[in-house]
Amino acid sequence: MCRLISIFLTIALMLPSVRADRVAVIMAKDNRDINLSFKELQNIFRRKVLVNANGQAWIPLNLTANHVLRIAFAQKLFDQPPEAMENYWNELYFQGIMPPYVVDSEEAMLRFVSNTPGAIGYVLPCHLDNRVQVVANLKVNEPVEQGCNAVIP
Repeated sequence: MCRLISIFLTIALMLPSVRADRVAVIMAKDNRDINLSFKELQNIFRRKVLVNANGQAWIPLNLTANHVLRIAFAQKLFDQPPEAMENYWNELYFQGIMPPYVVDSEEAMLRFVSNTPGAIGYVLPCHLDNRVQVVANLKVNEPVEQGCNAVIP
């Protein structure tokens, strides 16, 4: 058991730690030529706009509230940490509007976004792959440091 833990820790330490100063907002590749403004992103992730120009429902995704990338994303987009929006979401809930879905990891974000029409989420640029396209880049207030499996493009 100790040997297994030691192998796992060795592999984890081999992943490069990257300080990213931006967050890539992503959608599935089949969404053509979409570039979203900062205000549009705010409205989508606050669920103030529920459908896009083509009538497709927006399905915004978030990482868990304590995830470093979620904290940086919320701080940039809403100028407050995720937990500060709890009252906002409680109000909307009673109006029949649910908060964004929550996924546990950036890989889960990539999988959900790439397979769900209208889904929109965010990842570190070093986690981008050919399943998704970038529809906006947000420069975060504080660089996010996290292990990445690739170099930032």
